[in-house]
Amino acid sequence: MTVVVSIPVSAPFVAVPLSVQAHEFHSVLRDGGAAVDLRDASSHRRFGALLGAVAIDSAEALDLLSPASPSALRAATAEAQWVLVSEDGYDAELLAWHLQARGVTGARFVVGGYRALRERGVTGSVGADALGLYDPR
Repeated sequence: MTVVVSIPVSAPFVAVPLSVQAHEFHSVLRDGGAAVDLRDASSHRRFGALLGAVAIDSAEALDLLSPASPSALRAATAEAQWVLVSEDGYDAELLAWHLQARGVTGARFVVGGYRALRERGVTGSVGADALGLYDPR
């Protein structure tokens, strides 16, 4: 089978690394990164919130975070520094690749995802004293 591509597929070279290690998470946020939690609602309930992160359904994330999309968030610009977090890091990695191919050069993912953040205790999970602030029904 021969595949013919009429338009070259390419993405510009990006000087920003594609990944962030769990121990670098807070420093990347301090330097202007915006955390994006791609986990579903049941994961939030079971394992805790990623405080300070924008929670977005992973199925809608590419459209919401791509500046050229008609449904893009106001903060979705080519200069946005998204720090993507999925449960294990794999979905976030794929999304980071797609965003960078669309020109969002600051898109990065956390290696190991939320699990790695949780192991290092850098998730900002909600303590027992704050659980009464919402009704989990």
